[in-house]
Amino acid sequence: MIPYRPEPFTNFAEEKNMNAINEALEKVSAELGRDYPLVIGGEEVMTEERLVSVNPSAKKEVVGSVSSADQALADKAMHNAAATFKTWSRIPVEHRAGYLFKASAMMRRRKHEFSAWLMLEAGKSRAEADADTAEAIDFMEYYARQALELKDRGQQTLVRLPGEDNHLEYIPLGVGVVIPPWNFALAIVVGMVTSAMVTGNTVILKPASQTPVIAYKFYELLVEAGLPAGVVNFLPGRPDVIGDYLVDHKLTRFISFTGSRAVGLRIHERSSKVAPGQIWMKRLVAEMGGKDAIVVLDDADVELAAQNIVASAFSFSGQKCSACSRAIIHEAVYDEVLNRVVDITKGLKVGDVRDASNYTGPVIDEKALNKVMEYVEIGKREGRLVAGGKPAGDEGFFVEPTIFADVDPDARIMQEEVFGPFVAFTKVRDFDHAMEVANNTEYGLTGSVFTRNREYIERARTEFHVGNLYFNRKCTGAIVGVHPFGGFNMSGTDSKAGGPDYLLQFTQPKLSSEIL
Repeated sequence: MIPYRPEPFTNFAEEKNMNAINEALEKVSAELGRDYPLVIGGEEVMTEERLVSVNPSAKKEVVGSVSSADQALADKAMHNAAATFKTWSRIPVEHRAGYLFKASAMMRRRKHEFSAWLMLEAGKSRAEADADTAEAIDFMEYYARQALELKDRGQQTLVRLPGEDNHLEYIPLGVGVVIPPWNFALAIVVGMVTSAMVTGNTVILKPASQTPVIAYKFYELLVEAGLPAGVVNFLPGRPDVIGDYLVDHKLTRFISFTGSRAVGLRIHERSSKVAPGQIWMKRLVAEMGGKDAIVVLDDADVELAAQNIVASAFSFSGQKCSACSRAIIHEAVYDEVLNRVVDITKGLKVGDVRDASNYTGPVIDEKALNKVMEYVEIGKREGRLVAGGKPAGDEGFFVEPTIFADVDPDARIMQEEVFGPFVAFTKVRDFDHAMEVANNTEYGLTGSVFTRNREYIERARTEFHVGNLYFNRKCTGAIVGVHPFGGFNMSGTDSKAGGPDYLLQFTQPKLSSEIL
């Protein structure tokens, strides 16, 4: 088998690549406004209630309308998935992996088309959309190979005993409810769905309400790849109607969730309760965000640090759980780093992502816009506004990249996740003080340290308590198979998506022993 290699990013500086993505944009734009069904066991269902997806760069533009499930349809989907599990769980892993290899090849051929959907439904720039699609391809390629390796893992670890034939295998759990976020509306959907199905589970996919169309496009791809009906069921619906219902259902074996701390903790609490007729403890795989920091020490390359703070804080308008929202700067270089970050930030253009000259696009919706503006008002009381702080146009949900300086480490804007183009600067005395401030949060997802000092690097490996720690580079941009991704504390269960242990969470080990 060809070894796994991450999908390369597209260089849009090349004219042929820019022409290709623009042609894909034209194609996708001609398909806007269509109606999409929910799908249960391969059966398409159209409902009166709809979820309407709009283009956050042009909020009057409808991307598509999807059917919205009620609890009766959710129950039907659950029972269908449970029935399908009986056959799918017995399909050889080589065949299950084969569907992923085929689907990844198909997505690779239609890469720009999927990226174009991300531009229009999620408001991603060309580069951000391309990275999202590349990650989706990577998840399929990587998890397919990992599933094949998992088949042999048990036999490689058992101690042999004369006179016995022992087998350790990793069997699937059952029906999983997959609840992905809107910010990586393709990559995380693909990763969460395929990790569950390639290990032999069946899936109820409840896409994010803001980005259901791109999720449906992925479902369509699986169908085109030949995936049997009922393995993945596409079930959009309002969270207040079917969210708790799916989590609470007695047939739910596991919940795979990526989203906010508040929703993740609610799922954690509800999933721990045993429903009548339930014969297992539900498993939760959760990634719940972060309050990520970049630490810049007195010996750092200031220009490198400044460029990476801007990229980490403001790419995709800061709507990444790994985005830098705290800049912790040594007092000796504080003013220099802050001033350089402000200069770079003021040169960024914000607007409709179809215009390639815009560095970043909108936040996802009006609720997100209002939340950022609320934190701007909080920030004015807690720090010094040095850049941004205002909406950036009426056509879409645009916000200027915003920087607050001279913020106390205990301030709200240093503690609470904003999830927008928003970063707060604080000053520290030395390395020890920097680590104290960096760890002064209930989250623990990503972080970066900029220093040339080897002692500081080695100490930070131990003392900076985050799931993904980087040195002299941005704190975003984890690549499947290269940077297994997941965090500590209130950032989730440290599930390490895109890593060699991830598939174990969707399996249970079973030993069989025979006397010879």
